[in-house]
Amino acid sequence: MIQIATALASADKADPELAADVVRAALERAGTGIAHSVLLFLSADFVHLAHAAVLAASRAAHCLQVTGCTAPGVFTEEDWVLDRPAACAMVFGGDCGLAAHPEAGAPLLSLAAPNAATRGWLAGGGPRYGLLSTDNTAHGAGRLWCHGKMAGDGRCETAVAGARAAIGVSRGMRILGEPRAVVCSGRDVLKVGDRPALHTLLRELPLELRETEKLPFHLLAAGVVKGPPHGAVEAGRYELVPLIAASHDERSVTLALPLDDGDRIFWALRQGLAAENDMRRLAGELSARLGDTPGFGLLFSCLGRGPWFFGGEDRDLAVVKERFPGMPLIGAYGGGQIAPLVGGNLQVHNAAVLALFAEHV
Repeated sequence: MIQIATALASADKADPELAADVVRAALERAGTGIAHSVLLFLSADFVHLAHAAVLAASRAAHCLQVTGCTAPGVFTEEDWVLDRPAACAMVFGGDCGLAAHPEAGAPLLSLAAPNAATRGWLAGGGPRYGLLSTDNTAHGAGRLWCHGKMAGDGRCETAVAGARAAIGVSRGMRILGEPRAVVCSGRDVLKVGDRPALHTLLRELPLELRETEKLPFHLLAAGVVKGPPHGAVEAGRYELVPLIAASHDERSVTLALPLDDGDRIFWALRQGLAAENDMRRLAGELSARLGDTPGFGLLFSCLGRGPWFFGGEDRDLAVVKERFPGMPLIGAYGGGQIAPLVGGNLQVHNAAVLALFAEHV
């Protein structure tokens, strides 16, 4: 039997007792007085109070197994909070909880400071999903704790035991055109197919963006295909590389990373409706993969994809709540996410990683 519930609270000032308050409220909702483990997320306001807050949460839960991190914003199925001291908790009772020693190959809930999420660590173990713990700038490191202890190395991992998982990522991009081979010089893409790179980009952009004085580079990316181009977009076999400049004289486009001649790319645009539809697709796909109604979920989003991106409402959160009404859900907004992609575990940005769980049959 799964006994899981969440609680969320905010205050004018960061106080460790806020962590205890959300744990007690979640325990009451779960119908239990003791938690086997707790997932606790605190706003970045708690970065200097993290240890005291974890101790307060542990006392309230009557357990030592408290895992989580600080992040710029936090949320549950109740609501989201940004730009204000806040805490949220998911308490685990019954037969389900966070494992101190995950089984080999189990999906790993992974939390890390940006500089601690190294390639070697990401590649180790099983599939990883989670969040980069950052300050409010999304660049500086946050604080992390794992099973009641502060994570001095800036990262932690655990696994949800006693439940089946289905995990996926929503990139939230509107795909503009088919993958085509490039001619390039380092980071400068000169041609896509047989046409000048900038020409192909402008041709694919919506008219209102095509005519702007300066291209919205913060919304644009090149999808670099990994492996055969056929079916690459549908299978998620691509890496999104930001655009940083364009030359109208040379009709070229400059990317954040260099490419090789012959690499295949497509242009992509960050767009609210596309992101919402992609989250709707992902929620349905993961539910079908579980083959059951999920009992609870974890959602990790980006500062660049949340209420600010959607114009004041977190449509990703709304979609999950509409699809699974009443389902306990917890998550946070960070400077990036950790996602299990076709090419392995990678850091992604402006994305949303959703993990749904159901009881073992």
